[in-house]
Amino acid sequence: MLVNFGVSITHFLLLPFADTRELQLCHFWLFLGISLAALLGNGLIITSTACDQHLHTPMYFFLLNLSLLDLGCISTTVPKSMANSLWDTRDISYTGCAAQVFFFLFFFSAEYSLLTVMSYDRYVAICKPLHYGTLLGSRACAHMAAAAWGSGFLHAVLHTANTFSLPLCRGNAVEQFFCEIPQILKLSCSHSYHREVGILVFPTFLFFGCFVFIVGSYVQIFRAVLRIPSEQGRHKAFSMCLPHLAVVSLFITTGTFAYLKPPSLSSPSLDLVVSVLYSVVPPAVNPLIYSLRNQELKDALRKLFEYNMLVIKRCPLPD
Repeated sequence: MLVNFGVSITHFLLLPFADTRELQLCHFWLFLGISLAALLGNGLIITSTACDQHLHTPMYFFLLNLSLLDLGCISTTVPKSMANSLWDTRDISYTGCAAQVFFFLFFFSAEYSLLTVMSYDRYVAICKPLHYGTLLGSRACAHMAAAAWGSGFLHAVLHTANTFSLPLCRGNAVEQFFCEIPQILKLSCSHSYHREVGILVFPTFLFFGCFVFIVGSYVQIFRAVLRIPSEQGRHKAFSMCLPHLAVVSLFITTGTFAYLKPPSLSSPSLDLVVSVLYSVVPPAVNPLIYSLRNQELKDALRKLFEYNMLVIKRCPLPD
């Protein structure tokens, strides 16, 4: 249960993207376009992966989960910001802010864990191909995906409960376009340093553990790829890994810069831009990254499109 000791706050004020009405509407249409692109791209991946039997493999099972997390992540922050720009408001309720913090942390943390699992999938596929079916059976894949979602849930519960149990006495203006924990902590008048450090232990170990695992996996992958004698074989192996590596790089670099940048670089406008880069852009760009270099996914999307066109042609139009 979320408890707020201290000043009673019923709502928060989010940071607007612009002060003029014209720029607010531009922000609304920009975010609408990004949201539709994310919905279309991730929706096509989910549909094609679920419908095409050739894509019922561990790699595409994890890709389906990644698309679900991307949709959840962008749906947590963008709609409220769009509504505020459209209606020229800044308000978000206390409960809505807590829910936004929880779900964003849940999807964001689970996605990072899932990207770690996907690096293991690529490692086994390239470095231990003869054991791929054994190490990544359907039950093992389900367990790893469940562990990724579960770690995100635990992370979100710990941080949300800790953040919203602190007394807030420095106003209710959040210097971000969505409820973000660092910005909410700036409103706290608590000095419970040890409790905050204790809560940070779990995500810190999770982040660095996953990071070390991803780096170690790709060191082994590149060593194995460079030993492949044929150029065609090396190209195929790189094509399998580069989309995932690009997504991981985008995810880690934007997230790390957002939370670990020096205080001297911090400003409301820069924080706003960086938050868009790590919370809004990746869910829209990830489907494009995976589809550009993945021929199997392209073929599945083409078959899905051709099938839908065939159904439309066969269905008689109403008089």
